[in-house]
Amino acid sequence: MEYQDFINAVALRAKVSTDQAATLTRATLETLGGRISAGQAEDLAYQLPEGLDDCLREPLRREHATSSFGLEEFVQRVGDRPDVDRALAGAGVRAALTTLREAVSRDEFDDAVAQLPKEFWQVIEPVGAGGGRRPGS
Repeated sequence: MEYQDFINAVALRAKVSTDQAATLTRATLETLGGRISAGQAEDLAYQLPEGLDDCLREPLRREHATSSFGLEEFVQRVGDRPDVDRALAGAGVRAALTTLREAVSRDEFDDAVAQLPKEFWQVIEPVGAGGGRRPGS
């Protein structure tokens, strides 16, 4: 999946502009990068397009330990980012994680989400849902 395809899918799912989608996507991926193991973040980053891959790698340079927190705090941390509209954080997280699921291999995504509380599965749409394009279509 190309960078613009990823952002367009997030914009469509979250019902926001592409500028807002880019901001929400970066914030979500950076928060995810600080929440999962460094190795798993690197594995996901490797499968993302240029411009999004660094979002997962950046937290690795700042933090070595994985922070443990649930979905509510995850959304709050995304909403606390300087350029993020707090009212859009929940929809943005949902859209970005669902699009991430489509953009990377199933095994890598499942390995990453396995490091998160089960409540995260409640906000991730089934693959192909929400109007996003499936890779290769």
